[in-house]
Amino acid sequence: MKKIKIILMAFVTLFAVNGCDEEDFELTNPSGLSPETYFRTEAQVQSAVNAVYANLQTIGLYTRTYFFAMDIMSREALGNPQLEADKRVYQEWSFDASHAPISWYWDACYRGINKANFVINNEDRINDIPSSLLTDDKKARFIGEAKYMRAFYYFLLVTRFGDVPLITTIPEDGSGFPRTPSEQVYDQIVADLNDASQSLWEKERTEDGRATQGAAYALLGKTHLYREQYQEALNAFDNIYGEYSLEEDYFANFREEDEFGPESIFEVQYDDDLGNSAVWNSNAAGEDANEVTFRGQEYGFNDWFNVYPNPELLDEYEEGDIRYDETFYFPGDTFAGGVIEELPLDRRAAWRKYQNYYKDVNEDQASGINMKVIRYADVLLMMAEAENALGNQAEAIGYINEVRERAELDPLPMDLSQEEVFDAIVHERMVELAGEQVRFPDLVRWGLAGEYLSEYGFQEGINEIWPIPNDEIFANEGITQGDQNPGY
Repeated sequence: MKKIKIILMAFVTLFAVNGCDEEDFELTNPSGLSPETYFRTEAQVQSAVNAVYANLQTIGLYTRTYFFAMDIMSREALGNPQLEADKRVYQEWSFDASHAPISWYWDACYRGINKANFVINNEDRINDIPSSLLTDDKKARFIGEAKYMRAFYYFLLVTRFGDVPLITTIPEDGSGFPRTPSEQVYDQIVADLNDASQSLWEKERTEDGRATQGAAYALLGKTHLYREQYQEALNAFDNIYGEYSLEEDYFANFREEDEFGPESIFEVQYDDDLGNSAVWNSNAAGEDANEVTFRGQEYGFNDWFNVYPNPELLDEYEEGDIRYDETFYFPGDTFAGGVIEELPLDRRAAWRKYQNYYKDVNEDQASGINMKVIRYADVLLMMAEAENALGNQAEAIGYINEVRERAELDPLPMDLSQEEVFDAIVHERMVELAGEQVRFPDLVRWGLAGEYLSEYGFQEGINEIWPIPNDEIFANEGITQGDQNPGY
């Protein structure tokens, strides 16, 4: 089997929670599972940890909402006329606190956090398992996975909502949790990732799809970069520099057959052989068979074709950049169905990245191509950004040129100013990571979202973050309408 199975059905039912409503955090199960009886074998611990990953594979996150929202808000993707109304709101900046997919996003993250907390808060019970049944390094790794995933879910939350409830224990009552200042949330993310980096295993020792030591250092560096802690970011990234390498073939990063390659640091995994019977009703819970993503069908030019690449993105590529043809399809290109004579709606291009057309004439609702979360090219460009901010332009240019060399572009000259290097980083991240859900967060953290997006309806001081969902405000007595984000 090419990937771990991340849902163990009998266990996942333990975690059917709803946002931060503590009444729903009750850990009860008609089958009788409880911490006192559950954490006794390696299989039980592993199933508990596997369940933490499952919420990534939901419509609220990587199966649908996340790629639509990030790609459209960044203006990398534009909606075709058939794009559904609940996706078009990202293009028009018309979403509000009642928008269901935003609520699913919030809910999916907190369900994952609750599952992680269940593992972490039972660390003593896990460590009490005899080493003959579960080795000490595996115990540490399992706890490290739960801490990595808790950090990752909180990173998804704090970057999208700002201040969010910080919950690290299993709630004992229904008193509710107030919003926590974002800096405290970031502090917890850093603490969890520091712990995880010391207990997770190297990629070579770890089953595909699980968090690794490299993934912990990469997300730790990214977190520091988002906080403008540039030396701390480099300290984290230095632990993995040279431990990964760029794929020789750029498109291999987005082919199902080449998943978990040398450039891959962390992926949300999908496998259409593992079942998808629950995919349409798994908005947030991560229960039952939900092992596919809609990305192929949604973006596919020969299928639903709900979005197409923004011509402004296409114009950003330099002449000779191989990523241009490996990220997009154009009339005259070949795919599994033959030659593309013209694209629907007379569009200039369609997405190639994450599409199955290299082997299938049509997409379906069961794409098994993993979604890349962090890959080595991203890390190289983040290292360049940190070095440039610290005044080390030569080192920054060196990292950028590593990425440009794979794209078969001339290296940047070494005499660029700090401002010129920053502009080069903005450009390089745009073309290297197009359609990988990093552009909008980049624009926000750089303070450039207004400059690039205001003409399309983006409101500075409001749309950098999302509204706290009404569902959460109604369910959590620790948050009121007065705690809503400005402008919503």
